Amino acid sequence: MHDDAQHGPLAGFTVGVTAARRAEELGTLLQRRGAVVLHAPALRIVPLADDSELLAATKELIDDVPDVVIATTAIGFRGWVEAADGWGIGDALLRVLRGVELLARGPKVKGAIRAAGLTEAWSPGSESMAEVLDRLLGEGVEGRRIALQLHGEPLPGFVDALLAAGAEVVGVPVYRWMPPEDIAPLDRMLDVTVARGLDALTFTSAPAAASYLNRAEVRGLLPEILSALRDDVMTVCVGPVTAVPLQDRGIDTLQPERFRLGPLVQLLCARLPDTARPLPVAGHRIEIRGHAVLVDGALRPVPPAGMALLHALSRRPGWVVARADLLRALPGSGSDEHAVETAMARLRSALGVPRLIQTVVKRGYRLALDPVAETRSDG
Repeated sequence: MHDDAQHGPLAGFTVGVTAARRAEELGTLLQRRGAVVLHAPALRIVPLADDSELLAATKELIDDVPDVVIATTAIGFRGWVEAADGWGIGDALLRVLRGVELLARGPKVKGAIRAAGLTEAWSPGSESMAEVLDRLLGEGVEGRRIALQLHGEPLPGFVDALLAAGAEVVGVPVYRWMPPEDIAPLDRMLDVTVARGLDALTFTSAPAAASYLNRAEVRGLLPEILSALRDDVMTVCVGPVTAVPLQDRGIDTLQPERFRLGPLVQLLCARLPDTARPLPVAGHRIEIRGHAVLVDGALRPVPPAGMALLHALSRRPGWVVARADLLRALPGSGSDEHAVETAMARLRSALGVPRLIQTVVKRGYRLALDPVAETRSDG
């Protein structure tokens, strides 16, 4: 059981948010549970109201009416109807949509469809495109013309499955993902990821995940980023589609069972505290979190250099770690072992209990693990 009532389950952890839309909502949910949030939008969404592609696709659907139209996002569906209104073909589009099998990907899209005076033929309970696909394939799609309102990203697996089953698929591109106008926050997020300054990183769309990795590649940081995400930074995606660009690079991701922000935060609350092992040290119970330490249930923030030392000591609790090894663990460390002493003094003062870390003369430092724990720590 973690000491969460006082501080929130994510206290002491830093979580990265890459979302462009709903970033504030996700950030607030995380902060309420104690996390420090680092936000850097990995992309921006550009409406295509003035875009010839959307106009051409809309006219084509009006002239050659499809059998099925799939609405995938509320914002995209509304944007499509508004753009058609602006071009003077809004009524014609609504007439087409009234006469086809209109599928809504989930409750929000259903709301947008009804707000436009239309009624959907069906909507899955899960907001899952997989469920939409199962329904279509179950009905049989051979020779049917299916229009798909794209939500900024192509849906390769979805489209491929429909094509393989004999359907004709027409994409309706309503808005497009672009790199962020200001790339500096994303660059800072990449640097912090490489430095292991994040405990977890969240993604809410596949394009954001792809954009994050692309920027890492442009900057020559991709190997370090992949290493950080594979080994040290918990990567959490809102759903399986979002996870594809990461999984393609061999990164395991966590996903909530329901593809929503609330369950994503609950998943982090359940899993991140488990990465911090409670240790009995010098008669106290400590739990080392990302950028803070719980000492007997009290949260003590520790500067980055101190956390680096503490993580190095906690990898071998009770064992002496040489000054040279600790120096290597310090961020941006030079060759002066005096830097270890300075960082150690600050660390002890931040912890508030100096005796937690023992100085072993001429050898280094050790976490003063309680003897009882040492006899049991062979598991």
